[in-house]
Amino acid sequence: MRRFVFGTREKEGAGKQIVVYGLLICIGFVYLYPILYMLSTSFMNRDDLLDSSINWLPGTLYLQNYIDAASSMNFWTSLLKGIVIAGIPTLLNILVCMLVGYGFATFAFKGRAVMIGLLLFSYILPSQVTMIPTYGLYSKMGIVGTLWTFILPALFGNGLNAPIFILIFYQFFRQVPRVLLEAAKIDGAGHFKTFARVAVPSAGPAILTVGLFSFVWYWNESYLTEMYVQGLSSKSVWVNLVVQLKNFETSFETMQATGDVAISLSESVKMAATALSILPLMLMYFVLQKQFVESIDRAGITGE
Repeated sequence: MRRFVFGTREKEGAGKQIVVYGLLICIGFVYLYPILYMLSTSFMNRDDLLDSSINWLPGTLYLQNYIDAASSMNFWTSLLKGIVIAGIPTLLNILVCMLVGYGFATFAFKGRAVMIGLLLFSYILPSQVTMIPTYGLYSKMGIVGTLWTFILPALFGNGLNAPIFILIFYQFFRQVPRVLLEAAKIDGAGHFKTFARVAVPSAGPAILTVGLFSFVWYWNESYLTEMYVQGLSSKSVWVNLVVQLKNFETSFETMQATGDVAISLSESVKMAATALSILPLMLMYFVLQKQFVESIDRAGITGE
């Protein structure tokens, strides 16, 4: 009985497996329930919403919710602008944070520990503390309402959550065998050539990890996007899907007044708009799921 419940050194017991899988199912349900509810509700028409007998499966797949939500959000234009807003700073984040992390991991210079400590402090410091001074600085520079408010910080290693990315690369490059770097130096390679030919090719898992996290964080950052990139202006050019979702009710009612939508605002339309705003991230995750999990494992544990 004890072997059946707790198992042996060679095999886990059934009791332990039941507990582990039960916890995983419960935790998974907590995360999956909102998504399943959102998808189920987004395909319901008004009759399904009012019918108390329908909870999960709609009577018919009502696609008009998605059509009207996409029209109200200006989906394709906002999608492309969202990719640009998140993509360019992400590429700069990868390049600059990789350089800084490589420098911390490779060179032993005076004050390195102090600088790493300041780096950690800058990550712990809430962004709300520096939000007003940063906005004032951007206003004086005349870049509020442009993409430069995201590009310039990323270019100088101060992008969104850049300290944690620097630490990821720092920890990864610490695990790179020193003999590889020394062999490159013996062959006559300088610091930048060693970085480009030896360090970068081996940093694929860390690059993928940082790239995905950075893109998702820039994509979901509605407040800073609305304050800096959009510039608190309703007529701004740079409006992504997340900002469109935040202002969805106003834009939908405006389009309804002009007769550009076929139905009135309901919970189903709101859920359809929410599904459209996270659709690119879900597709990206499903495509890169295997590589992402492997990169997390390799970059966070072994660094190989």
